[in-house]
Order: sequence, then C-alpha cells, then structure tokens
Amino acid sequence: MIAAMEWLNYHHLHYFWVVAREGSIAKACEELRLAQPTISGQLRVLEDMLGGKLFTRVGRGLVLTELGQVVLRYAEEIFALGKEMKEVVQGKQVGSPLRLLVGVTDVLPKLVAYRLLQPALTGPDPIRLICIEGKLDRLLAELAVHGLDVVLADAPLPSILRVKAYSHLLAESEVSLLAPPQIASKYRRRFPKSLHGAPFLLPTDNTVLRRSLEQWFEANDIRPMIVGEFEDSALLKAFGQGGCGIFAAPTFIEKEVRRQYRVQLIARLPSIQERFYAISVERKLRHPAVVAISEAAKRTMIE
Repeated sequence: MIAAMEWLNYHHLHYFWVVAREGSIAKACEELRLAQPTISGQLRVLEDMLGGKLFTRVGRGLVLTELGQVVLRYAEEIFALGKEMKEVVQGKQVGSPLRLLVGVTDVLPKLVAYRLLQPALTGPDPIRLICIEGKLDRLLAELAVHGLDVVLADAPLPSILRVKAYSHLLAESEVSLLAPPQIASKYRRRFPKSLHGAPFLLPTDNTVLRRSLEQWFEANDIRPMIVGEFEDSALLKAFGQGGCGIFAAPTFIEKEVRRQYRVQLIARLPSIQERFYAISVERKLRHPAVVAISEAAKRTMIE
C-alpha cells in the first residue's frame, strides 16, 4: 500500500521565510501581526515534517541551520514564482509591458477611442495595447469569458443582454455640426432654420447619435436631406470632407476633426449629449491601464 503524500503547508513555509528574513521571531510577529506562540508552533510543525531543525539560537537572534539554508533557497524561489504567477494572471507578463485588451464597438468614432485610450499609453508603466473592433454583442461575449479587459461603447450595457458586467461613464460631450468652409459658411447663417433641406451625412440608425439627431430635427421642425448613412464614422467624415454634406461629431473631439478633415464649425448642439462608457466585468475597475483611462476621462470632464 502506498503511503499518502504529505503536502507542504505553505502558511508554515511563509512563516519560516519571514522569520529567516527578519532574523528573529519577535520581528516576524510584528510583520505578520501574530502572537509569538503561534509562529513558534508553526515552525515546529514544519521542522517535524522536514525532519530537522531550521534555526539555531545565537544570542537573541536566530541563525539558519544547513537544512534551514536549503529550505530558504526553495522558499525564495517558491514565493518569487507565486508573485510572478499573480502578475501573469492579472495580465502583467514579467519583463514585458502590461497587456490591455480592449474591445471597441464599431459605431464608436475612432478619434473618440483614441482620446479615451491615449492616457493608458502615456502612463508610467509600459502598455501593450490590443484593440479589437466589432459589434457590441460579440465584444460583450468576449468580455464575459475574460477575452477582453474592457469594452468601449457609446451606450451603457443594454439590460436585455444577459451579461454580468458594469458600465462606467468615461466622458460626455455635446455635439458639433461640421462641414467644409463654403458649406459651413452657408448654413451658419440663420441657424437652425437654414438646416431645413440641407444635405446631411448621418450615422446608421443603430447609434445613439442618430436617434438624438432625429429627435433634435423633430424638436426644431427641421427636415434635412439625408445624402448618406454610414456605419463607419471615419468614412462618414471622409465624405463630409469631400463636400457631400453636413455631419455631426462629439465636441469632445471637435478640434481634432477640424484639423484632420479641414472642416469648420457650423454650430454646437448643447441639448444633445453623447456619452461614452467603459464596460467591464468588475464593479470597480482594477486593471491599472483601465483605471488610468477612467481617471484621465474624469479630469477632462471636470475641466
């Protein structure tokens, strides 16, 4: 009959490791916040299991025996590996940048995604950013099985989706109407009545912005001429740059859009508020890079 294996108790090994590092049981008690009899008893149990003494007393201190020196070398390796395992599981590969896996919904403007994610790349710790773009339901499925750290979206988690996740507001912004200089100048006059019959480029109807614009048109008795509908926000702006029509963009990124696409402001619509969210499986954000993104976004909103 094979004898049952006697498993090493890592609590005992940890107490030994702290005593060896501190040089006395009294100092180990202070660090571990345990009573001296508790630690002394755990050391005796470990010594009985290993079959020998780990320390000898010299004056008021403890000195490792030959067996103790061997055990300490293994203890150092074991606890170093434990720390490494924790970092890897949490996404930080030892000797490598911290990985951040982000799902970006396909309706989120690329410049908004950049503005939100950029603080993660400028923090004190190196980051390896991996962005996956797709439909919200597919990204949330990946998030649920921890294939993603966070999902960026233009709306909070829909209640109809049975995913245990939490929505964290990152930024909110009013909306700017933009067009090339000649078109902007024309429709800036007598705004907003000038927009009646004006050519518009709109996002597809599965976006929060599209629904908000339609409500604003109705509230102001405006019936625009819809020239095109676009799922891809960058493609929409490219058509806008070409003079095909007026388009809307979050004021949050207005400066970048004006510079990149050489367009001008017609007007801002403060009654329309776009909001951008980080969706995570955690009620409280823990990934260091995601925390940096959230804190930077909050500072921007305050400013």
